[in-house]
Amino acid sequence: MHTRVDIRRDDTVKVITGRGKNAKDKKRVLAVFPNDGKLLVEGVKLVKKHLSSKRTRNKAGIAEQESRIAISNVMVVCPSCDKPTRVAHDKKGDRFIRVCKRCDAPLDK
Repeated sequence: MHTRVDIRRDDTVKVITGRGKNAKDKKRVLAVFPNDGKLLVEGVKLVKKHLSSKRTRNKAGIAEQESRIAISNVMVVCPSCDKPTRVAHDKKGDRFIRVCKRCDAPLDK
């Protein structure tokens, strides 16, 4: 299932539902998986991974890492109005850019 994703890597997002909902601050997107409809958000849905010592690494133990969450559980934060918003698309030249629905400011750099 490939969907068009309006969220990109290094975007600032706010988690609106799920495990990271209690985090009031805005977080950065680490990776996007559009085929699965999921993404990695910094510091949200931390899980513990058990590591064994292999020949390549000597560290064994328990490490915390982010787990994937659904794209529908986050909203993009507009850099100009600093509020969570939906994303619109506007044609600029020969390509489309992402635009804030609240203030019509471009989300792309």
